Order: sequence, then C-alpha cells, then structure tokens
Amino acid sequence: MFHHAEHIVVAIVVWCLGSCDAASSADWRSRAIYQVFTDRFARTDGSTTASCSPGYEGYCGGSWKGIISKLDYIQDMGFTAVWISPVVQQVSDPTRAYTGYAATDIYALNSNFGTASDLTDLASALHDRGMYLMIDVVANHMAFDGTAETVDYSNLNPFNNQDYFHRLCWIDNYNNQTNLEDACLYPSFTREVTDLRSSAVDGLRVDTVKNVEKEFWSVFNTASGIYNLGEVSNGNVDYFCPYQDHLDGLIDYPTYYQATQFFANKSATSTNFVKEVQALNGTCNDTTLLGTFSENHDQPRFASYTSDLTVGLAETPFSGPRSNSEQLAKNIITYTMLADGIPIIYQGQEQHFSGGTDPYNREALWLSKYHTHSELYQTIKNLNLIRAVATNQSSTFLTSTTTTVYSDDNTVVFGKGESDHMVLTVVSNLGRHAKEATITIPAAGLPKNIQVTDVVNCHSVDVDANGGLEIKIKQGRPMVFYPRSLMESTDLCKGKKSAATPTYGPSAVSWGLAFTVSLLLGGVF
Repeated sequence: MFHHAEHIVVAIVVWCLGSCDAASSADWRSRAIYQVFTDRFARTDGSTTASCSPGYEGYCGGSWKGIISKLDYIQDMGFTAVWISPVVQQVSDPTRAYTGYAATDIYALNSNFGTASDLTDLASALHDRGMYLMIDVVANHMAFDGTAETVDYSNLNPFNNQDYFHRLCWIDNYNNQTNLEDACLYPSFTREVTDLRSSAVDGLRVDTVKNVEKEFWSVFNTASGIYNLGEVSNGNVDYFCPYQDHLDGLIDYPTYYQATQFFANKSATSTNFVKEVQALNGTCNDTTLLGTFSENHDQPRFASYTSDLTVGLAETPFSGPRSNSEQLAKNIITYTMLADGIPIIYQGQEQHFSGGTDPYNREALWLSKYHTHSELYQTIKNLNLIRAVATNQSSTFLTSTTTTVYSDDNTVVFGKGESDHMVLTVVSNLGRHAKEATITIPAAGLPKNIQVTDVVNCHSVDVDANGGLEIKIKQGRPMVFYPRSLMESTDLCKGKKSAATPTYGPSAVSWGLAFTVSLLLGGVF
C-alpha cells in the first residue's frame, strides 16, 4: 500500500566490460520465463520440510543458493529464463521485507537472500545453461520502518534527505491518473548518482509502472540496454497498450483478467476472452513482446477460483488430472504457453497450488517435494517443447500474431504461425466431467490433405481438402495440433516426452551494470 504516489525514478545504464552480448527484446521473444518468489522457492539447506505456513508474512529461508540447487527442476520443464524477486536491502520489518518491495538501500543486497557472491553465482549458473536472468526492480518508491509521518530520511541510501522527496500526501482516487502519478503535484528535485556493479542481468521486470509518468519509462528502457517487462495492472486495453510506447514489453493483464474469468467459470462464455485477444492485437505495438501469464505473486492462484480442488499441495500426484480444477488449469496454462507473448509460469503453478489472495498465494515450493511427475509439470514441459520446435522450424512463428479460427460458448481454437508450420491450440472451460464434444472447423488455415497430431494427448487427425478438420474434445482436455510430418525429428510424442531446454540468440556474458539514478522524488512507505 503506497502512502503516496510520488516516485523514485531509477535509470539503468548498461556498460559492457570487454566483449558483451546484451540480451535484446528479440532474444527475449523466444524465451519462456519461470517466476521465482525468492524467499519461498528453495532453501540453502535443501530442506523440503522446513515450516512455512500458508499466509505467513516473514522470511521462510529461500535463497539464491537455493535457486541454484534447483535449476534442474526449472530447466527440465523447458524454461529458458528465471525471474527473481528484487535483490536490494529491505526494511527490518520482515512482514514487509520478505517480498523484496520495501527497499531502504538500493546499493546493498538483501542479506536474507544471500551474498553478492551468491547472486553472481546464480547468474553464472544460469548462463552456463544458456538461460537468462531477469531481476525485479522498483522505481516507484522506497520504504521506512515506521509511519509515513515519521520517516527518518537519513536511513535511506542514497536519498537521505527529505528535500529529495515530495511532501506527504495520500492517493484518494486510483482511477485518476494525475492523482496516481503526481499526487500533490509538489515540485520535483533531481539527483544523479552513479555506481558500477559487476553483474550479468539479461532483463528487468519493472514494478508499479502506472504510478510513474509514461515519459520517464522511455529514458529508463533506453538507458538499460536490455529487455524491460513492465507491470501495468489494468485490464483496459486502451489504458494498457500506450505504455508499450515506452517499455519493450508489458505483463499482459488485460488478457489475464478475461482468460481467468472464462477458464475458471464453466458458465462463462468465450466472447469477452476472444474479443480481448483481438483487441490487444489491434491496439498494442507488439503483442509478441508482452509477458503472458495466468498466475503471479499478486493475484490469487487459478485453483482458488474453483470449488472442487481435491488434492492438497503436499500429496503425491498421480497420472492424469487430479480434479476438474486441474483440467481447467491445463487449459489456461496451454493458452498461456502458446499465446503471442513470452510465457510466464509462477512457481507452484506446476504443482497446482491453490492459495488465494496474497499472502496466501506465496506458498513455499519446497513443501511440494519438487515433484517432476505431477500432471501440470509434465504438461508445461511438453508445451515448452512444442513452442521450441515451432520456433526452430519456422523463422516467423514467434513474430506471427494469433488468429481465432473457431469459437463457441465454451471452446476457442487459436492458430499461430504460417500455414505449413501452424500451431493450432484448442482450449475450453468444459471441465473434466463434460460430455465428449465435437467441433468442425471448415477452414483452419492448415495445408490440405495432411495429418496433424495433438502433441498434448498424442493422437492424429486428418485435414480435409479444404484445410479443415473435425476435433473431438474428451474430458475437457486441451489440444495442440502440429503437422505430423514436422514432428519426425523431434521428441514430441515419442515415448517419454523430453523437453531439452533450447537456447536462442546470444547467451549473456558478464557485463557491468552502471546505475544512473535520477529522482522525481517520491514515495516512502
């Protein structure tokens, strides 16, 4: 909760040491991101029984060393990038600090997560695997142990004087953009501080973007020299998309809201979901650079929206969906992984965690025992593989935009890619207990008279002389069709599925990160 909306503006300038290949937006387009909530992913001691009750607000012991120890778990799902929580020093109050969003010193690290050496080791470990590192950063506010009325500015670094900040005032209307960005419209002060850090950061997830005026983000993004993925938590496409004039990518909240409403509610129709996908394609600069997601640390888990979840997070999974809720989860994950943007899966989603609003959606992953044979883990692994195969076989797959080739009240079929390399994604909110449904697509855009194989369930369908096909949906399963002839040299549907992590574009190498910090001085909370 912000005490006031005035903001810290942090510009990051990348400076290469010797030979350096910074990860560009184009490089990120092919990546698949696994979001790690650092304090709750893995402990340094490797424990899978250490207490961390759902809803607990405080440190549970997750660390950067812990992440390193579980990179196989992430990479074996096919992920090629890891997004971690903010890394800087936090307030002493653990109920606010464990998330990483309450900074007091932007030039020091959060010792609860580890040392500078640990963070460097994490970056190196990822790069050795051909994977990217994305760090969460906050440019909107700093924090203080106490009330907003009693801030001791000398405890903040480097902005240790009240003169750097707007006077205290409160946001009384979050729908008023001027009030949201500028609050009391108090004159700004500017200070520039430069610091050189040895790091290997490939991308930035940028927090609370809408609380800062748009023009600043153009400077920020250009200065960083790497891919920026901004959080604009608003479902209005016309409000949301203009921020992509200033940042490379945005976390796709408009589609998230409509997709969640559709997939989590069997009585909902697909109309608003389909319209939102189309509106986004027609309004945003480049939907292929958005971050597509269906869960994160700020939003309730998908399973929390359904009433018939039958398996607890620590129970042993078995073959097949454990509940109707999990079948619906497979559908929304299938859309998430194969939509236009860069797919993001939040830790625990693959174990079908069901926490509601925060902090209950920040469960400790180690309590799941890191099961790799769970239904959703294997589903995500397979979806990452088909996305990698399509990317490697078609130079235009990633830059093509999704088209809706069929929709009815409960089912949507999306096509992505050129005709001879098209991925046809079939998703629904029918649920596991639904009767078998048959849909006919007269012209799906596929080549005539070929066979396509559903890579999720591994069965084939004939495409007719008009490029159309008939699809039977059993038990509400999602399906992903791909030309059978293109699968022969891949691991798709060949015995045990194996999603070897693909590598795309230049791997990051060590480069220095010079921080140039400018203030339009702002919030302390």
